[in-house]
Amino acid sequence: MDALHHGGPATQSTRQQLRQQIRLQRQALTPHQQEQASKAVLARFTQLKTIRDARHIAIYLSNDGELDTGPLIDWIWRQGKNVYLPVLHPFSKGHLLFLHYRPDSPMRCNRYGIAEPALDVRLVKPVHELDIVCTPLVAFDDQGQRLGMGGGYYDRTLSQWHQSGLGPQPLGLAHDCQQVRHLPSEAWDVPLPAILTPSAYHHW
Repeated sequence: MDALHHGGPATQSTRQQLRQQIRLQRQALTPHQQEQASKAVLARFTQLKTIRDARHIAIYLSNDGELDTGPLIDWIWRQGKNVYLPVLHPFSKGHLLFLHYRPDSPMRCNRYGIAEPALDVRLVKPVHELDIVCTPLVAFDDQGQRLGMGGGYYDRTLSQWHQSGLGPQPLGLAHDCQQVRHLPSEAWDVPLPAILTPSAYHHW
């Protein structure tokens, strides 16, 4: 896309308003709605061939009203597959590391107040060795465009896959209320090839 469609203050302001609006909708879901949504996504998740074939799956711990990934993580463990969680890179700003995660992993809170495994270089899995990266998002549209929290962490993580098709397959996870008709995009945004919600498996 040309520069006219990207990056202006109006685009950033619209994205910020959307972030606020969708986060409020997500946070307003009742515990029962959250539980039903997570069960519905788990049922779809376990049927995906890409998930069944995968050995190394990166996922994230939910916060801020995100779809509860706890049941997905438990299922992955029960299948004997490996789970990896994102950790903020200690000195490469805006980048993530992925650490092997087990039920007994020592955890700490990062600067955003999100729990992550305590950094141990022996547990780091290079991104290109992962099979799937389950990606959080604030909103998504009919073309698979993803709106994150604005830090660009996952856009950087997935940029090689986006450019060359190499590396782990991204899979967005979201509530149905996070879908919008059209997202204003930035040049660096990485659209997702597939997004799983309680009511649908969207793929492009």
